[in-house]
Amino acid sequence: MEWLSDPQAWVSLLTLTALEIVLGIDNIIFVSILAGRLPPQQRDKARILGLILAMGTRILLLVSIAWVIGLTEPLFSLFEHSVSGRDIILLGGGLFLLAKSTHEIHASLEGTEENSPTKAIASGFAMTLAQIAILDIVFSLDSVITAVGMAEHLPVMIIAIVIAVGIMLFAAKPIGDFVDKHPTLKMLALSFLILVGVSLIAESLSFHIPKGYIYFAMAFSLGVEILNIRQANLKKQKNST
Repeated sequence: MEWLSDPQAWVSLLTLTALEIVLGIDNIIFVSILAGRLPPQQRDKARILGLILAMGTRILLLVSIAWVIGLTEPLFSLFEHSVSGRDIILLGGGLFLLAKSTHEIHASLEGTEENSPTKAIASGFAMTLAQIAILDIVFSLDSVITAVGMAEHLPVMIIAIVIAVGIMLFAAKPIGDFVDKHPTLKMLALSFLILVGVSLIAESLSFHIPKGYIYFAMAFSLGVEILNIRQANLKKQKNST
């Protein structure tokens, strides 16, 4: 516990907590959209369990630091490109995210979300948690590697993750409810997830896309959509009077 008296450790804790929250934005969006497919009485439970799964996954990966670092070591070469375990996980996660987001967009546009006879199976609670768990591993990988690179003490990394997930737990319900209330925002969120999926695939192929560009695009698009929603509400108020 000597890190408690180390000012650098506290700076690392604050910085790492902030980064974990930022890196968890796409995770919150994904959890909120999947939870939105469940019956209303199960959505809060799914959000909470999904984010707890994310926290557990990150902590387990932190405890297995040697294994995580080993994932960055080349396993084989393909067309003069070295492929590591991390690349394979990111590629698989990116493809899964693209497929899932595209399926959700198609279901929304075709109106099959409510009418499909397989909805009860596709949106089952256990399957929803399974999908969240799969993406948690992918989202957690970069988060854990970032934590290992920024902090020297394992307790600092774990505390930062617990604090970040705690904040995300409070944010998940308002975000999920807001997305459910505005269908256009759901479409925008699914488009964000396609963008994240593309960035994961690019990262697996050693094409680094700075996260700042992605988050700026998300923030800008969200700002424009909020203005559109505000304008639509004002028109409704004027028409009603």
